[in-house]
Amino acid sequence: MLCITAKVDHGPQGFLLLPQSDPHTLPSLSETKTFTVEDAVETIGFGRFHIALFLIMGSTGVVEAMEIMLIAVVSPVIRCEWQLENWQVAFVTTMVFFGYMVSSILFGLLADRYGRWKILLLSFLWGAYFSLLTSFSPSYVWFVFLRTMVGCGVSGHAQGLIIKTEFLPTKYRGYMLPLSQVFWLAGSLLIISMASVVIPTIGWRWLIRIASIPGIILIMAFKAALNTLESIAKMNRSVMPEGRLVEPILEKRGRFADLLDSKYLRTTLQIWIIWLGISFAYYGVILASAELLERDLVCGSKSESEPEVVETTGDSEEGLSPCYCHMFAPSDYRTMIISTLGEIALNPLNILGINFLGRRLSLSITMGCTALFFLLLNICTSSAGLIGFLFMLRALVAANFNTIYIYTAEVYPTPMRALGMGTSGSLCRIGAMVAPFISQVLMSASFLGALCLFSSVCVVCAISAFTLPIETKGRALQHQSLKKQKHSLKSLLPQLSFTCETSLEKLVTCA
Repeated sequence: MLCITAKVDHGPQGFLLLPQSDPHTLPSLSETKTFTVEDAVETIGFGRFHIALFLIMGSTGVVEAMEIMLIAVVSPVIRCEWQLENWQVAFVTTMVFFGYMVSSILFGLLADRYGRWKILLLSFLWGAYFSLLTSFSPSYVWFVFLRTMVGCGVSGHAQGLIIKTEFLPTKYRGYMLPLSQVFWLAGSLLIISMASVVIPTIGWRWLIRIASIPGIILIMAFKAALNTLESIAKMNRSVMPEGRLVEPILEKRGRFADLLDSKYLRTTLQIWIIWLGISFAYYGVILASAELLERDLVCGSKSESEPEVVETTGDSEEGLSPCYCHMFAPSDYRTMIISTLGEIALNPLNILGINFLGRRLSLSITMGCTALFFLLLNICTSSAGLIGFLFMLRALVAANFNTIYIYTAEVYPTPMRALGMGTSGSLCRIGAMVAPFISQVLMSASFLGALCLFSSVCVVCAISAFTLPIETKGRALQHQSLKKQKHSLKSLLPQLSFTCETSLEKLVTCA
């Protein structure tokens, strides 16, 4: 408990007066009144700047979705062209997320030190360059290496979400951030639609080249976008808080040890579990959808096209290893498009749940429902039934991602926010790295076993979400940890010639 005392004089009408002091020694209140960017954001409110920021930063989701979903649509083609086994197809996706995991922490540290905008531009350049090179891959090994480099670049796109979070007033974050899913949906639908036309006609290499165009366009438009935001910000000005704008006092920035401090230890560990599980389920659904359609693993939902069996010479004693070349039929692309539309289906309910039930309860409910629908996939159903189950699964896993993104961005103070998002994003890629081997390898061997594993992980995440120690609903973004706030308060004491003494002539105030 902090104790502050001051000598008392009794003024007229019984008021207590603090002793007079030299104005050069004790600064006046008007001289010390300041405000931070967070204070200004809350005071100015919502306007055209935020809409422009939402659109510009949302475009990063389009590019990221196209690069990630690309693997799902080209998997059948590269399996056939390079005569790959199941584990080799799964390994491609795993390495993409390995690159994502490694570079997420690095980009988080660099963003805290050099700024989010610079790192976002760097990630665009990196991703577009290696994505274009992928289309010229001469072999499977080169394809894996270059897609890993693309994963490294795509990981920096998460800075766009952090920028949106930091510039949105508290009461609008729960409404605007879930709408960011629209951009991911747009990117997913775009790459699937392009694949249905490009792959059967001019091949998968041209699909990759065309898919890299949005990233290149965004790079060229990036500077213009920044100028647009600056001009709109000037028009969007409202009454500013009194005082002068100051940078929050930061004694240290983005240390990994801060995430494991006693104040955030439990929250951090549970967030990591949730991120890992949500990513495992999300990418598991995406890859399982492609696998179900390609390999006809669900009874009653057979594809229109038949697999073509190609026998190739191998190193085994038998000399032959079967490789199934089963290209997606038009109906398969339609199924993928319809199920992908599910990612926005629950957005209205997700927004209501986040803002009225809170982040924790909303997330635990959607995770529990995700576990249920994974098990329902085992029901023998028609093609329409399969589409319905996949539609709901995509809706639920997208809602899970929306909620945990918002919660993670809100729960950590500014010095730790980018690092917190970066480490969570990196660790969750472990789930994404494991998911291909469950969806593309284990599912072929034991369909029910794979579904039970996905469902069990979702149940663990639901429990972890329900027991999170901090609820961020309606809470302003934190700029300093509790230790830093105490230190800042103590640093003001030398300016006040107060001492803690007990006397009838002393006024004691304890805070």
